[in-house]
Amino acid sequence: AIFVVLMLVTPAIPQDEDYHDFADQRDLFLGIPNTLNVLSNIPFLFVGLAGLILCHYKNYFRLCSQGELWSWTLFYAGVTAVGVGSSYYHLYPNDATLVWDRLPMTIAFTSIVAIFIIERVDDRAGTKSLAPLVIAGALSILYWSFFDDLRPYAVIQFVPCIVIPVMAIVIPPMYTHSSYWLWAAGFYLLAKVEEAADKPIYRWTHDI
Repeated sequence: AIFVVLMLVTPAIPQDEDYHDFADQRDLFLGIPNTLNVLSNIPFLFVGLAGLILCHYKNYFRLCSQGELWSWTLFYAGVTAVGVGSSYYHLYPNDATLVWDRLPMTIAFTSIVAIFIIERVDDRAGTKSLAPLVIAGALSILYWSFFDDLRPYAVIQFVPCIVIPVMAIVIPPMYTHSSYWLWAAGFYLLAKVEEAADKPIYRWTHDI
């Protein structure tokens, strides 16, 4: 419903080319363009790989169903791919490389929504929602790539930012330590603020 309303009442949202103009464009060492922008994505690779290993190593996370296992596997695969795709994008920031930054992010976002449905609503419904959600995320990237319209991607990215904290507060959890979801949402919001304030923060910190 949100998507249909958005597509009917709002104009297309093209990709702003200034988005690629990041504050820190220094080539610090090894001949890597935008060195710190590239290297700061490497932790995603390690976190994603660690998550994938622990998902499948003696059920380390004590997951209760196959749907959870598939969903968390896709989430950590998405995080791993962010480490590669986002590094590639920041080497050569443009619309074509941005696809490989955003595509794995949508896999992670949509997998988390499926995980939340499994944990908070119904295991079967959440498992069935995984494939449609991930496909919808991939289609939103393709739509933007072909039609230069970010509206579907905006829905995929920002609806989870609203839905997940609300579900975390309202619906009883299956597991303990549920408050970490709210911490994660808070840190993600902080990251979006820092992204928007990239250049002022760079100035305020004297190019650090």
